[in-house]
Amino acid sequence: MTDLARSNPLGRFTGLAEAYSKYRPGYPPEAVDFIIEKRALGSASLLVDVGCGTGISSRLFAERGVPVLGIEPNAEMRATASATSTAFGSKTPTYQDGRAESTGLPDGVADTVVAAQAFHWFDAHAALTEFHRILKPSGWVVLMWNERDERDEFTAAYGAIIRTSPDAVATELPRGTAGSAIFASPLFQCAEKVVFYHEQPVGEEGLIGRAFSASYAPRDPEEIALWTNALKALFSKYERDGMVALTYETSLYLAERRA
Repeated sequence: MTDLARSNPLGRFTGLAEAYSKYRPGYPPEAVDFIIEKRALGSASLLVDVGCGTGISSRLFAERGVPVLGIEPNAEMRATASATSTAFGSKTPTYQDGRAESTGLPDGVADTVVAAQAFHWFDAHAALTEFHRILKPSGWVVLMWNERDERDEFTAAYGAIIRTSPDAVATELPRGTAGSAIFASPLFQCAEKVVFYHEQPVGEEGLIGRAFSASYAPRDPEEIALWTNALKALFSKYERDGMVALTYETSLYLAERRA
């Protein structure tokens, strides 16, 4: 079990659903389309989005015509996902309670299992064993993360503020390593990593909201004030026409179910 899987991954997001839904970045269309094309997903497929949170990734696939079942153990996050509409005329994901290590789904039901911005909270071995069980024989698992690209000056300065939180330092994984478990698992084969560029333009409110949507954001009033003031100063330094942009590398780790 990973250290993060022991760090109350269920409870630590309680109270964050609204901010998470409003301020977290989505994923680049190119990455979502790559997964759909790679897996030939369509209206007859089932994509299971494990640890789906407020449904950010679930809706992106559903809006492209793919049936999506989101699995999320945090009731508040799941309720927010269910209450958030998709684009007009598109499919609506369904959501149910469950954990990555025990989804409650039948054997061999999924064409693809996705875990977006979530796998590092799971017990990696138990979760991959469960994914192998619920995937069809030809199924694939896709682990997806937005990882800050601190080669960008503004994003690096933002990251420096984030790392003033000891919990952030303990929680954030080294960039580029988050999905390494899939390469070591005997349950999957043909593993590969694909990276896409992504950008999140935000105003001052969005920048502060993005920071405080994280599970490791401070909750002590004095620390909240310090973070807020630092973020406002950062925004003032870098804003152009009232906006700044956080840059990300969106990393996909894909692997085929081994028979």
